[in-house]
Amino acid sequence: MKALFCSNNSGLYIHVPFCSSKCNYCDFNSYAGKINFADNYFKAMKKEVELYKEYMKDYLIHTIFIGGGTPSVVSERYIFEILEKCKTCFNISDNCEISIESNPGTLSIEKLKAYKKAGINRISMGLQAYQKNLLKYLGRCHSHEDFSASVKNARDAGFENINADIIFGIPGQTIENWKETLSYLISRGINHISAYSLKIEEGTKFGTMEKEGSLVQVEDELDREMYHYAVDYLSEQGLKQYEISNFAKAGYECKHNLTYWKCVDYLGLGAGAHSCLKDVRFSNEVSIEGYIDYLKHGDKPVYENIPLELTDKMSEYMFLGLRLTKGVTGREFFLRFNQDLFSKYKASLEKLEKKGLIEISGDCVKLTSLGFDLANQVFVEFV
Repeated sequence: MKALFCSNNSGLYIHVPFCSSKCNYCDFNSYAGKINFADNYFKAMKKEVELYKEYMKDYLIHTIFIGGGTPSVVSERYIFEILEKCKTCFNISDNCEISIESNPGTLSIEKLKAYKKAGINRISMGLQAYQKNLLKYLGRCHSHEDFSASVKNARDAGFENINADIIFGIPGQTIENWKETLSYLISRGINHISAYSLKIEEGTKFGTMEKEGSLVQVEDELDREMYHYAVDYLSEQGLKQYEISNFAKAGYECKHNLTYWKCVDYLGLGAGAHSCLKDVRFSNEVSIEGYIDYLKHGDKPVYENIPLELTDKMSEYMFLGLRLTKGVTGREFFLRFNQDLFSKYKASLEKLEKKGLIEISGDCVKLTSLGFDLANQVFVEFV
């Protein structure tokens, strides 16, 4: 992994905002009922790639992540074509990790074979829960049987690197439900699991339900019990925790997400996509129609630019790097910023260590078990 963090390396994110339906908890930039825009959308994205060809010439792209939305709801032709366009215009590593997000039930063997031919080598599927009643409550349009079938299809198409996203802290979810979901994934031989605590966001159906009083979030004690069980159980099954919400068998850690947590530059393509390149953070027009219109006129669809000061970059390095179980090191901090980590954040480090939220061992700073539970209290010290 060491080579990934060279200064001329970058990640590439490709946003596909189309969904067959909007999940009750989802606040991502995604749209149901707009699949008819797909053809013009991908034509626009090819133009966006061309606009960044010169800008990206000094970068070597080590990871590509196709997210959404649900990228697997659109024709595999679009995915193949946009990846080919990127290969034509950008410098892409020979061993590039290329991931695509998907929903169970949308992955036919033919589609998966097309993904494989396009160079995709990692599949991420949103299971979310094993139980049908919880899936219905979340607004999901699949079953665990669909997930099993999709995993089989993926393996038959030659995919070994498969991730499953799951959610805990769902109203009505019991600890037994959670154990059943985890056990099911282990029985399917999944080698990477992303386990997220349900967050109720404004603008979502769940957000509205909470305001109306028809949704009550689970107690913190149950949420933490589920989290701690996952950490212990998955470790016993050979999936080690390497980040707050992520667990993997050795060698299957998500390299693309590590680019974010290690503050490696990345370019985002598509409606609402975010980028961070050459000390500038910028983001795209969020609407599908607006995004297409920008590119129809030959303009980059950027609506916001935020230059990053040195203090911003140091802050991000700390609160993103501390998400990792390995933590951050003074050596890497000095190599990046020419400053001493332990002098720069002396007061904060002493305060957090006294509270038992971090541990300092030699050159390394990392969260304790309590620190993972109260991570936001740690991160705010560096903002």
